[in-house]
Amino acid sequence: MSNAFRELLRKVGSGNHTGENLSRQEAEIATRMMLLQEATPAQIGAFMIAHRIKRPTGTELAGMLDAYDQLGPGLQPIASKYLPMILGSPYDGRSRTVPLSPITALILATVGCPTILHGGDRMPTKEGIPLIEVWQGLGVAWQHLTITEVQAVLQKTGLGFVYLPKHFPLASDIVPYRDQIGKRPPFATLELVWVPYRGTSHVAAGFVHPPTEGMFQTAIELRGTPAYLTTVKGLEGSCDLPRDRTAIIGLGKFNQPVPPEQATMPSKIQNPKSSTFSTLSFDRLLLHPRDYDLAGTDVPLPSSEETIATLQSVLRGEVSELLRSSIWNGGFYLWRCGACPDLSTGLEQAKTILTRGQAAEKLRELRSSIETVAGSIIAG
Repeated sequence: MSNAFRELLRKVGSGNHTGENLSRQEAEIATRMMLLQEATPAQIGAFMIAHRIKRPTGTELAGMLDAYDQLGPGLQPIASKYLPMILGSPYDGRSRTVPLSPITALILATVGCPTILHGGDRMPTKEGIPLIEVWQGLGVAWQHLTITEVQAVLQKTGLGFVYLPKHFPLASDIVPYRDQIGKRPPFATLELVWVPYRGTSHVAAGFVHPPTEGMFQTAIELRGTPAYLTTVKGLEGSCDLPRDRTAIIGLGKFNQPVPPEQATMPSKIQNPKSSTFSTLSFDRLLLHPRDYDLAGTDVPLPSSEETIATLQSVLRGEVSELLRSSIWNGGFYLWRCGACPDLSTGLEQAKTILTRGQAAEKLRELRSSIETVAGSIIAG
């Protein structure tokens, strides 16, 4: 048993009257001890459930992210016209709606915006379809690549995927605790804003509950990274924008200069009231799909095989509700990354990229790159 960890557990697990929040350093230490399994299984499980009941603070989340950065993998910076976009989605997958992040990533990479996703296999508590399975269905075998090979693919195609079991086994090894405690631990929140990239970046994170969004803001402001933050009250907690309701979005950025060759952000999202370089400005945006003739029903999740088939039909440009959802998401992120001057232009560009087969061509390029980089890997 770790006596040091027991003291941290005592703080978060003592109840409303005597419990205490951890400092950033304490949260970092606790996370490191859990990842390295220096704490006992009983201590780790107790901490996870106690921390969930207490609810983590933004300061604690910052410390947890510090530990992930120290112990986890990080893709090295690459030269690009736009800041790399990190698309954060719940690791336990989707069970109700079709995931759109892979299509969004292909659209962004087509215009030269590097895009990185991350996650693992099916995991508790939802056990939904994870992004790695979607990529596998599209013929992309991220699960076989070393982190060095992912780096090479990112450099060549503008796309990357950090796969927990292969690239961050310390984090993968604590996944079984999710099943044992029967609830998502605060690690599930951390994963939405974790950035497995060592350069300046832009993270898009989904959320369900408003306090989570506030936690993201606090943690990112404390850490001073990433340069830009987009929060989306998205489908099943992902960063996929809904079409059956108003999209509630947060637009955050640090007031510090960004090299023009890396990013040019739309001026309407800048906050003229902020005057210091260290402050994270944050604006609210409400997007109504009907204003862009894209209101509709979010596509329910069919079987895994049907999901892949519907995504492939989108890449062929076939008219469907999922194509409209893909245009809605792709257009927003094209605008948000700075590739388009406004949302309407972004939507038109996303439609063109999909209907003219440009995203499908990027997928073929990605498959070819993986085969070249990894030699004999079977890509589908």
